[in-house]
Amino acid sequence: MVIHLTEDISPSVWYGWGDPARAKPLGPGALEFLRSTLGLASVAPVHPPVDLAEVRVGPASLRETVLAELRAITGAEHVAIDATERILHAGGKSTPDLLRRRAGDALDAPDAVIFPGSAEEVREILALCVERKLAVVTFGGGTSVVGGVEPLRGRFDGIITLDMRRMNRLLHLDPLSRTASFEAGIRGPAIEAALAPHGLTLGHFPQSHQEATLGGYVATRSSGQASTGYGRSDELVKSAHLETPMGPFDAGSLAPGTAAGPKLLDVVVGSEGTLGVITSATLKVSPAPAEKVYGAWSFPSFAAGTEAMRQLRHHGVRGDMPHVCRLSDTDETASTFKLGGWKTGALSRYLSVRGQKTPALALFVWEGPAPQIRARRRRSARILRRAGGVPLGSLPGKSWEHGRFSGPYLRDELLTRGVYVETLETAATWSRLEETYRTVRQSILDALGEHGAAAFVQTHISHVYPDGASLYFTFLSGLEKDGLAQNARVKDAASRAIVAAGATITHHHAVGVDHAPYLNAEIGDLGITILTSIKNALDPEGIMNPGKLIPSQPPVPATHPTTLPNTLPNTKERP
Repeated sequence: MVIHLTEDISPSVWYGWGDPARAKPLGPGALEFLRSTLGLASVAPVHPPVDLAEVRVGPASLRETVLAELRAITGAEHVAIDATERILHAGGKSTPDLLRRRAGDALDAPDAVIFPGSAEEVREILALCVERKLAVVTFGGGTSVVGGVEPLRGRFDGIITLDMRRMNRLLHLDPLSRTASFEAGIRGPAIEAALAPHGLTLGHFPQSHQEATLGGYVATRSSGQASTGYGRSDELVKSAHLETPMGPFDAGSLAPGTAAGPKLLDVVVGSEGTLGVITSATLKVSPAPAEKVYGAWSFPSFAAGTEAMRQLRHHGVRGDMPHVCRLSDTDETASTFKLGGWKTGALSRYLSVRGQKTPALALFVWEGPAPQIRARRRRSARILRRAGGVPLGSLPGKSWEHGRFSGPYLRDELLTRGVYVETLETAATWSRLEETYRTVRQSILDALGEHGAAAFVQTHISHVYPDGASLYFTFLSGLEKDGLAQNARVKDAASRAIVAAGATITHHHAVGVDHAPYLNAEIGDLGITILTSIKNALDPEGIMNPGKLIPSQPPVPATHPTTLPNTLPNTKERP
């Protein structure tokens, strides 16, 4: 019998991230930092969310005959129409999602939540939804921050959400070939628990690891924090099974190499539930690391640290690289040192004596056999020292890993205290990285300060490649009366700056609704036509996750942002 979320949540935390037992309150130092940095009169908890019982849910539109047909497929206990389940599946974890739910708005909740137990059940459900003209949203961990699981009805008579949690098994393990097949609903920690007895790991640890599912990894083309060592999800996937409205589709090959035409696996990877439901996938796995060693280096500027990262990537093969490479800009470094207690305060004073008044902190993690790690660290140290780096030991890296999954919990308390906080990310070539960093950061500051408010933006590089790196921006300001309009304004300005810089509209958060208006600038009009044709082939009625990935609004052209028309749809009025 499926275990529903209602058995795990309390009304005071239903709106937030993950397991409330893992959340930690902000300390006095952090609160004072926020107050002084953002110029806030107070950071008292003045914006609490409404109680679960006060959340407004729209009327369910499914006829009893349709519900009976769904129950016949999965069993009655796996079809939920209660208000709590509908609210919990009314969106993902973007700031707009949370703002709406905290204000008691779940009017767009799905009509029913279905918990399928097999690919065959999914196939039958999709056939029924085509016949009954019902839209379908696939729901894994529900961690999308770009509107990827919002239940948008569009022109359909109703909408259901397929929660994949029952499909959570390890199906097959091939230790010789180092591949493992899983059902799509298995979550990150369960993947690692299934592989650990065999001395293996997937090595995929996004910040959403504790909540996200394998199907979500594949559907969003996600990156983990150790992707420099283990690879992104799209590099790990060997094959995937997709149930579509037109029938089952097996994409990919277990063969080590193939020249059999275009790689149709890429039709599934990154498809964001718009073509069908990913029910299982086979992925590459790696030996679990025998050792894990941490290191931290400081550089006199973000530019100097960026150059060090480039040199590190260019002077060694991938296997020589640290599994984790993370470089904070001077603002993120300053906040880390200020909020990290007396130990990081001592590091800051030490660096000042060494001439680094505004340092940029780099964190590294090496994994593997101890002799290999020692050799790789020595080679890395020579490169980093030549680039002006100062070694800081293992403490900063260990501290980062200890709290690496706690960041999303902070947003809940910040919103309660009237602080707007959001993130976005991109990636650019080394030759464009500095310009992308500078212009996107400034666009965020300008948009946040449009009404005279103070703002704080911090940035880090989280993944490095031979030809470039990613940039991850976190920004804070006072929460305006209309937080949805504030968020739309800032995201629009930043996305336009990203397009103008020639960077990607998303490095690992996927497209969803938020980035869809900018997709044409990246893949072109013909690219949009190709995507639309694939969708028409697999989902001719358009029932799968309407309004996501493929733009349904006029696209944003690749032009300088100051000349662009205002084409971004209102955050509430989704396409």
